[in-house]
Amino acid sequence: MDKIISLVNNLKNSPIKSRVDSRMNEFSELGKKSSNEIFKELCFCLMTANFSALGGIKIQNEINDGFLHLRKEELAQKLSELGHRFPNARAQFIFEAQKYKNNIKEMLNSLNSDEEKRNWLVKNIKGLGMKEASHFLRNIGFKNLAIIDFHIIDILVKNSLIEKPKNKSLTTKKYLEIENILKKIADEVKLSLGELDLYLWYEETGKILK
Repeated sequence: MDKIISLVNNLKNSPIKSRVDSRMNEFSELGKKSSNEIFKELCFCLMTANFSALGGIKIQNEINDGFLHLRKEELAQKLSELGHRFPNARAQFIFEAQKYKNNIKEMLNSLNSDEEKRNWLVKNIKGLGMKEASHFLRNIGFKNLAIIDFHIIDILVKNSLIEKPKNKSLTTKKYLEIENILKKIADEVKLSLGELDLYLWYEETGKILK
């Protein structure tokens, strides 16, 4: 763990810090916007599962308000045209989630903790697992959840903090176990889990996305 702590502290004292801080401010500002705007970010996170973040950003920018009103068949056609790997499945998930487009902000704000918000999302938004529910919440300003994708797993494995999971899809129990390890690192470097994710993602990819 000491090596990761040293790595993150070094990044915190580099020009990367201003980029991380700027991105976190963007997330907080998005969380203040309307349910419709927050719903469009939910659609981005539904698209990124088993797909690239850059590809998801491109599609989100292209479809934009279409996420609020396009029917399933129209969404599938758009996603296919824009190169998504799973246009039909993602269109189904987005279409089913549209029932929350006008009240998702109020729904989430009615729940007390970030964990309760995540549990509600996993239970009620088809296609959103622990990772993408955490991703969505971080992107709208809730900073206390870990986004455990293969980049994060790889850096933890390289530092002998976990064994490489046998299955690509983590069980809830395994997810929470790894999240607890990341919480310990976050506490040591005095960062939220959301901030820590951006630093670790940068270390693995050289990019700070969303």
